[in-house]
Amino acid sequence: MGRHSLPDERGTAAADPRPRARGRAVAIATALVLVVAGGAAAAVRGGLLSFGGACGDDAVRLDVVAAPDVTPALREAADLAREKEITSDGHCIDVRVTARDSYQVAAELRAGKGDPEYDVWVPDSDVWVQRVGLGAKQTKIAPAGNIASSPVAIGMIPSAAASLGWPEKTYDWPRLTAAAMKGDKLRLGAADPARSATGLLALAKLGASAKKHGGEEGDTRAAAMAKALSTRTTDSDGQLLDTLARDDSGAEQGNPRRNQALILSEQAAYAHNASAGEENSLDLFYPEDGSPRLDYPYTLVEDDRMSTDTSRAALRFMTMFSDDDGRRTLTEHGFRTDPGRPSDKLVAAAGGRTPQPYADEATDPPSDKQLQETLGMWTITVQSARLSTVVDASESMRQLVPGRGQSRMEVTKAALLRALAGFTDEDEIGLWEFATRLDGSRDYRALQPTRRLGEREGSVTHRDKLSAAFSALQPVPGGATGLYDTTLAAYKEARSTYARDKFNALVILTDGANQDPGSISRSSLIARLEELADPGRPVPIIAIAVGPDADKDEVQQIAAATGGSGHQVDDPTQIHAVILKAIMEAGSNRG
Repeated sequence: MGRHSLPDERGTAAADPRPRARGRAVAIATALVLVVAGGAAAAVRGGLLSFGGACGDDAVRLDVVAAPDVTPALREAADLAREKEITSDGHCIDVRVTARDSYQVAAELRAGKGDPEYDVWVPDSDVWVQRVGLGAKQTKIAPAGNIASSPVAIGMIPSAAASLGWPEKTYDWPRLTAAAMKGDKLRLGAADPARSATGLLALAKLGASAKKHGGEEGDTRAAAMAKALSTRTTDSDGQLLDTLARDDSGAEQGNPRRNQALILSEQAAYAHNASAGEENSLDLFYPEDGSPRLDYPYTLVEDDRMSTDTSRAALRFMTMFSDDDGRRTLTEHGFRTDPGRPSDKLVAAAGGRTPQPYADEATDPPSDKQLQETLGMWTITVQSARLSTVVDASESMRQLVPGRGQSRMEVTKAALLRALAGFTDEDEIGLWEFATRLDGSRDYRALQPTRRLGEREGSVTHRDKLSAAFSALQPVPGGATGLYDTTLAAYKEARSTYARDKFNALVILTDGANQDPGSISRSSLIARLEELADPGRPVPIIAIAVGPDADKDEVQQIAAATGGSGHQVDDPTQIHAVILKAIMEAGSNRG
């Protein structure tokens, strides 16, 4: 164990290891790590730690697991470390790099099961680091900085790019995606956003741009694009390039399984073009509203349990990517190493040309909330959803939301209408309301059956009817919260109408604890839900407690009995985000 301190490089011919100021680049990150590592940065600046001496025979083993695209560059750097006998405190560093998809490592670390057999993780994006942080028992990780970057763009075979006016004509994300998916002549493929940072960042950017420019229809437009894109996704980035049309022959171009355009990173296009030859190379469109970027965070895994030697070796290997040799290695593999103007040679090899805006600043990375909403939208888009929605209509929903001048019911309705806009016509949604003795002796009433939003009766769609029903919701004078009987009845109905090949769920919104003294008890309700729940036909309850009077523990216990989740929000405007987050989590738990 022991405190971390700066590794030396005795007896090496490596370049000057002093940090260089490069934004979020690894040199600055190294300084951040060194603060955690025992204050050694100050010792280096004061000359207390020297670099020099012979390489010892007892090498320090460092195990690194990395995204497949950056693995070759890391292995080359590891070979260079051995060749130049680069050391850490007099010990050679023996770096072993294993390629693994980032989503797999993130799931493993998030679950926190067992001791990882690696010391350093280099995923392709910080989005995976964020995902690990959402786990209740996650393995401790410490991001130390970013060693490279690569913008996300859309690559096309030359004939397809020319048809859209490349390189002179530029597009934003929604227009470029729409153009690439118009008809069946230009098929656009992507990797599954649930397993690919490239796909997820592009989808988040697409959704943000559509919402910004599309007004109230932005969410619907983004969902429609995601729905179309979902029909042409691969399980991982590694499989994506295999879907490209191999040549301009009629057989290849007409093959419905072949794509003419792909959402991919600049580095992936660079690597493809290096081996594909001019006829099968890609041209790159860089959207004018900004390209999100993969950022390759160098991440220490359980650094507090590392030995001092291993810790120092990990830091020493990281510093290699801040010197000239390390940056050259990354550049030769198609990665950007400077936030300033990229290498024109690298961009040209990846398929970029002016006036495509390939040198523009990267867009701000999406927030945790944006990523959760994007993944939630993707889950329901890919599978289609069947949601039975049950809304509290008790008298207490008439109370005003602090600072808004609107009642809980009014704000809840607005949130539900916003959520509705994110569903496609293939999704099925229904609506119940509940309050004590709402319908004779029953505490609940069905307002709209759970049907396809696109289903029509004359000129009116089910979406139209549901929107009207949401808008018409009103608190029931004198009504109390009849939660338990309603939940049981709604769950039975959702189970009996289960739809295969869809994401089935029961969404319950309540602003208070159960207030019906004649209803089933909480313990009996939970027992009945556990009996009814079927892992082979899952219908998780997503229970949302709205406002300060709601019982969070109650909704969590009820939802957990079905494999669902309970949430509490102080402001009903948060309902939309919570629903999507819960859908995303429930969807990922199934996979």
